[in-house]
Amino acid sequence: MLRGIPEILSSDLLKALADMGHGDLIAIVDDFYPAKTMTPKGIVVQAKGNTAGEILDAVMSLMPIDTDYCEKPILHIIPDADSGIIVNENPVWDEMAEIVKKYGYDESIIGTIERSEYYKKACNAFVTVSTSEMKPYGCFILQKGVLWTGK
Repeated sequence: MLRGIPEILSSDLLKALADMGHGDLIAIVDDFYPAKTMTPKGIVVQAKGNTAGEILDAVMSLMPIDTDYCEKPILHIIPDADSGIIVNENPVWDEMAEIVKKYGYDESIIGTIERSEYYKKACNAFVTVSTSEMKPYGCFILQKGVLWTGK
């Protein structure tokens, strides 16, 4: 037993988070995303029974976000511009913004990425966390930052 570790984070996900280095990517994906197909060389961790927001909250409680070297270190998926699909608001995105603020970050660090570009970028994630998120466009990418020790 460990104190302070959100219980929804499996030992596999904790190990992946610990093994990540500065600048590495973590993809938190919805139930529709083909995690194993899109991440054949990466680590896929199942977090079924949890929403994307719940996993985001748990991950952000432990992992710093790369605001030092990346203007938009948190991205959420949006439809491709040429898809004809327009989504201007999404409760998953609203929840994500609230979680980001909860951990002391400004909403301005959140960016968007079109679906086709998300798929390309997520293929390079160190770890992909597959959730049970059922709301559409509930996929995020986070870039890990540095914990400054002040030494």
